[in-house]
Amino acid sequence: MQAPFNCLTPDLITDSIEEAFGISLENLIYPYPSYINRVYGLQDTDDKEYVAKFYRPGRWSQQQIREEHQFLQDLYLGECPVVLPIPDQEGATLQTLNLETYNPNSDQIDELIFHFALFPKQTGRAFDPETDEDWIRLGSLAGRIHVSGRKSPKLSRYRLDAFRLKYYIDELLKAGLIPEESLSDFLFITTKAFELLKNHNESIQSMCLHGDFHRGNLIYNSETGLSIIDFDDMCEGPAVQDLWLLLPGHHRDSRRELELILEGYTEFMEFNQEELKLIEDLRFFRMIHFLHWQSQQRFDRAFYQHFPDWGNHAFWIKCIEDLQDQLLEMGG
Repeated sequence: MQAPFNCLTPDLITDSIEEAFGISLENLIYPYPSYINRVYGLQDTDDKEYVAKFYRPGRWSQQQIREEHQFLQDLYLGECPVVLPIPDQEGATLQTLNLETYNPNSDQIDELIFHFALFPKQTGRAFDPETDEDWIRLGSLAGRIHVSGRKSPKLSRYRLDAFRLKYYIDELLKAGLIPEESLSDFLFITTKAFELLKNHNESIQSMCLHGDFHRGNLIYNSETGLSIIDFDDMCEGPAVQDLWLLLPGHHRDSRRELELILEGYTEFMEFNQEELKLIEDLRFFRMIHFLHWQSQQRFDRAFYQHFPDWGNHAFWIKCIEDLQDQLLEMGG
């Protein structure tokens, strides 16, 4: 498998942005940490700062990315503090870079299609809640997202449920990455988790979600307040997905914070208390989601610099232990 971002050079990045948006950039690029895509800080010759986002090829279609941009527009019109992508002269917020690259494995020329967008840079710092009012404020933000999320049309992106979990599990098994001595434990744990999530999620209503609404995706500025960023994991699912990620720990250890979050949330949206039983199920889902992401990302040039032990014997022993512990949190 080819690593798509290995051929995305600084010159290609700046040339693509300049051509698409008609701006002149300085020769300075600041890579940001990003799990899935590639995100860069840029500055034009007038000292205006931007953030460019190059979506991972093959992950989302143009339609699915446009749904993300439309949702941001809907949230903005609903007075939710989001950062809108910058339109080009024709009003389009999504751009495309087409590349032809040589694939030595097949001795053929492959076409790579990068979709990208440009955002104004938001200055500020990470937001760490310290008071009851801070936790209530976080819940209010989630509620404001879901006011628009409840009204949004059905997405062409995935639905966060047991069947998506099974898809990730099947993909990991198909890749043949799990050592033989860990395979039976992995199968037992994930099969049981699938059944628990399926049973718990059976009667829960889905809506359009941020999908990755943790405190790292909030920027605080003393003048402009809080801004919500990074809707790349936007999906359909239970409302509680955009609540539990805000918690400082497991459900059993975060009841006070959750109570305050729900106080803020219910100022804008009603909440189905039945969804609380999904919190630890969704934590398990996220663990598998991250494993699947790592399996897809392992071909990228810098992957093993960040995850040097990924996939070795000790890694899978620790992984199985963590999944087993989380299954117990689910009641399994």
